[in-house]
Amino acid sequence: MDFSPYHQFTKQQWAKLRDGEPMTLDEGDVERLRALNDPISLIEAQEIYLPLTRLFSFYVEAVQGLHIAATKFLGTNGEKVPFIFGVAGSVAAGKSTTARIMHALLQRLPNSPKVELVTTDGFLLSNKELAKRGLMEKKGFPQSYDRAGFVNFLAQIKSGKANVSVPVYSHLIYDIVEGEKKIIDRPDILIVEGLNILQAGELPKDGNPILFASDFIDFSIYIDADENDLKSWFIERFHRLRKTAFLDPTSFFHQFSKLSEAEALELALKFWNSINLPNLRRNVLPTRGRADLILTKSSDHTINHVALRKR
Repeated sequence: MDFSPYHQFTKQQWAKLRDGEPMTLDEGDVERLRALNDPISLIEAQEIYLPLTRLFSFYVEAVQGLHIAATKFLGTNGEKVPFIFGVAGSVAAGKSTTARIMHALLQRLPNSPKVELVTTDGFLLSNKELAKRGLMEKKGFPQSYDRAGFVNFLAQIKSGKANVSVPVYSHLIYDIVEGEKKIIDRPDILIVEGLNILQAGELPKDGNPILFASDFIDFSIYIDADENDLKSWFIERFHRLRKTAFLDPTSFFHQFSKLSEAEALELALKFWNSINLPNLRRNVLPTRGRADLILTKSSDHTINHVALRKR
């Protein structure tokens, strides 16, 4: 007997579940939305993300139906509760590509829902605060985030609060942009992308109730890949950034643009082995089994297996 909590699909089996869902993106859209070193094609987007868009529309409808049932039972006239969709996975796994493509596809559904996209980077502590706490070498680890602020943000979104502000993070300066905020105003769907969004964390010893970010997420995806592939993709991305974004004099990483190929490789390996790999093993990978959907990638970045949680 199969006691797995997931239905398992090959790419071909999953692609058939598109069931006529129309493709509303073209080659140009996919090229614009994909991450720097994530060579996703239009065909891949059709095979993987159109079935997911179709499934997702069913989930949104079901959750909204539960809300209608609850308001009917309570005799209230509550507004629709925003549906929160999470995308998790390692550094360099392709979370941003998945989040951006789903954002574009969901916006173009026939009912034209209001869809917003937020990354957890905005809830990283400032470099000044990280330095103060001795956490600069742990940036991306759970303790480097304003976890209470993130949970509060999700709680406000779920409660239907208008104009909720989110701190803005700049990858150029590698820090929170002081005084800059992004406003999220009562979306139908909110996509949240980040390393640690599925973490439950430690429970308080006093037994008092506590909320985690994952408590507010209605549906979650984990982008999975072999550890060695993730390492290769991270190094590849580092080399590409060194020849592009790092050339900007205002970039935090401009200091690395003058490195030789060998020096750049050594530094990228240092970042991977001392920060990203330990974080993956200790904090990110253990949350994979909490995801509703797992997309597993091959070494060429293509998705070759899909696992959907049984309901």
